[in-house]
Amino acid sequence: MNTLRAKIALLLVVAIVSVVGILTWVMIAMLAPPPPQRTTEPLADQVEMFLRVAKQDTSALTLVREPSGGDLRENATARLRTELAERGVDLPVTISRKDWNAPLVVSIPIAGKGWLLLPIADLPPQRKPWYGLLKWLALITVGVSAIAIFAAHRMVQPLMLLENAVESVGPDAILPLLPEKGPAEVRATARALNSLSSRLRSAIESRMRLLAAAGHDLRTPITRMRLRAEFVEDEEERRLWLTDLDELERIADSAILLVREESGKTSPETLRLDTLVTGIAGELKDQNLDVTVTGTQTVSVRAGKLALSRALRNLMINAATHGRQATVSVADADGADGAVAQVIIEDEGPGIPPELLYRVFEPFFRVDPGRRQNIAGAGLGLTIAREIVQRASGDIRISNRDRGGLKQVVELAQVEEQAAVKDAAE
Repeated sequence: MNTLRAKIALLLVVAIVSVVGILTWVMIAMLAPPPPQRTTEPLADQVEMFLRVAKQDTSALTLVREPSGGDLRENATARLRTELAERGVDLPVTISRKDWNAPLVVSIPIAGKGWLLLPIADLPPQRKPWYGLLKWLALITVGVSAIAIFAAHRMVQPLMLLENAVESVGPDAILPLLPEKGPAEVRATARALNSLSSRLRSAIESRMRLLAAAGHDLRTPITRMRLRAEFVEDEEERRLWLTDLDELERIADSAILLVREESGKTSPETLRLDTLVTGIAGELKDQNLDVTVTGTQTVSVRAGKLALSRALRNLMINAATHGRQATVSVADADGADGAVAQVIIEDEGPGIPPELLYRVFEPFFRVDPGRRQNIAGAGLGLTIAREIVQRASGDIRISNRDRGGLKQVVELAQVEEQAAVKDAAE
């Protein structure tokens, strides 16, 4: 009911049904027949008149032995008997109809002589017309609702481009080109969105070029400074200079790598995630990093192999270096949009202060800047990893464990086993 389509349809239904209901009520009020009491009194006068005639001379009347058969009109009969009783005439008169197109007949008993049958015109309805009005409005509501829903759908269909535009935003946060067609307002909206997308794309590309240029241009002065540092006579001072230069070089290389990941358009392929994780963990273990795979389930995902390998390697290295020991597992889980594959990486480190958790994916962010001298890194590992995972329509969640340490969870949409086998065969 919160959608524009539903609100327009409801507005049309309420407006049309309200107008038709008011007009119908006015017509019923103006054209309604007189109340039953007003037609019962003249009918009682006729019955009394025939009774007086029967007392004087019955030869002028046609009498029958039995009252008229058919459907007894109980309400009308009760009203007529009540009216006659108020006038002092206590007779079991009846009002009946033999079939739906026959006239109503009043059966008047004549004492000791038979029954007088008196055809009369139809009486007013025995109940108020509100029940019929409700049925009438119900039929109108059904018909109007169908028309209103169709009209509302046609009215808001051009506006759905806004919803489709938002849903089609890719991992690079760029809107696709929208068709500029439809009503003037919709064309203007599409034109504005296309202009916004173009400016946004230009701004991102400009920032990426700036970042890449800065990283590339830093290498030349870093190389000159490294050569000069070699001539520093004090060994401790030379070591500090070289350490700082290594830090600058890592930052420059990481900036260039980030730009490559942002602009990379590698085609996804079907991967056995459990096999990929096991292979990466084995490579890192050979590099003397404490990474242990505790359990895996057979799951397949769609992603670029090199990019996803780099992302998982960054996360495992982050856990093994800052958390001393990394344990990795691959699990099959249920997500909001279906089955997902989870890579869970846990460590034994100090964790991250809760107030800083929301900043862990910021470029060049370090929990403790003083660690720059002790642990190599530029603070871009998590940033690059998230860019890669989000490009594969996944996500990364990071939280502190209850018993200490950090927990990193990578979630990717699973691929059906049949599709994985087919892609592997191709």
